[in-house]
Amino acid sequence: MSDELNQTQTAFASIQTPENEPIVQIKNVTKTFGDVYAVDDISLNIYPGEFFSLLGGSGCGKTTLLRMLAGFETPTSGHIFVDGQDVTELPPYERPLNMMFQSYALFPHMNVEDNIAFGLKQEGMSKTLRSERVREMLHLVQIEKFAKRKPHQLSGGQRQRVALARALAKHPKILLLDEPLGALDKKLREQTQFELVNIQERLGITFIVVTHDQEEAMTMSSRIALLNEGRVMQVDTPRRIYEYPSSKFSANFIGGINLFEGQVVSQDNGIVTIDCEATGNQISVQHSQPLVAGMNVTIAVRPEKIRLSSDAPTQSAQAANHLRGEIKEIAYLGDVSIYHVDLASGKRVQFTQSNMQSLAEQPLEWNEQVDLFWQANACSLLVD
Repeated sequence: MSDELNQTQTAFASIQTPENEPIVQIKNVTKTFGDVYAVDDISLNIYPGEFFSLLGGSGCGKTTLLRMLAGFETPTSGHIFVDGQDVTELPPYERPLNMMFQSYALFPHMNVEDNIAFGLKQEGMSKTLRSERVREMLHLVQIEKFAKRKPHQLSGGQRQRVALARALAKHPKILLLDEPLGALDKKLREQTQFELVNIQERLGITFIVVTHDQEEAMTMSSRIALLNEGRVMQVDTPRRIYEYPSSKFSANFIGGINLFEGQVVSQDNGIVTIDCEATGNQISVQHSQPLVAGMNVTIAVRPEKIRLSSDAPTQSAQAANHLRGEIKEIAYLGDVSIYHVDLASGKRVQFTQSNMQSLAEQPLEWNEQVDLFWQANACSLLVD
């Protein structure tokens, strides 16, 4: 992740203070369709100026929750507050927010300017002010030269910009985005992620985004709510969700992960010693919360935290956890290579290495025996 985005996320971390009231409050909201709980007793606070993502797989309830925020669905129970006002029963057009749909929903018979101006015209804004606002939006999303084109004359990325400009034209307090980048190819999607962050930061509007793409959520968000089966599993900054998952679901959903089951042996000076059958030895984990001997725990280690023992600094060798196994699979991805290593127990471990050298100079091969290590502070514990 770039330094620029890290700085942005650090700045947003200061938003969540007692002095700042949430701009959106979702209180015990449930939505059922017959016997199916699409959203199950969700409570969330979203603060002014946040880029907040609802992240999860298909059927987790994220789009239903967004539609209830927009007013297209009514909660079965619970309340939704926007800027202190209970909007639970209000229709969409009375809410101080706007929505950008996944399909973009542009009017095919209107050119770009008219699409952007449509909502302003419906509100009764004067022609002069309307023209000024449209020019402002065209400049903001950098599509001035396409102003007279119809939607069918635009690329997917250009249509996405028109839809965004139309949604922002009314200067809403909150912008809801439903899978806004889903129709774009990978390279354009990555480029547009940064552009959305920059636009949101410049305007200071609260963005609430639905996405199933973990990389997209990690790149753009100040905070993420991770959903599964209609419930919130974890709400935190991208960095904390990645480094300190609160559950096996969170650990598995965000990025690659190695999970080892074990039992606590002892805890001393902030280091927990764990018996781990899969590794055939004891594992050390830095953990500040008190644990009881005999507790079942899960050790979570990200693939990039695991390194070859030949790379281990001599002074840290005592603090490292060591494994030995055989390389069974190698995936070359350009910037990194992913290795799957089988331990003697049959447990498969994944680790990654940056490709600092050319492929011809890479030292690791299939069926090669390797010694791996990671530090006690490079993993986390999940308590069952």
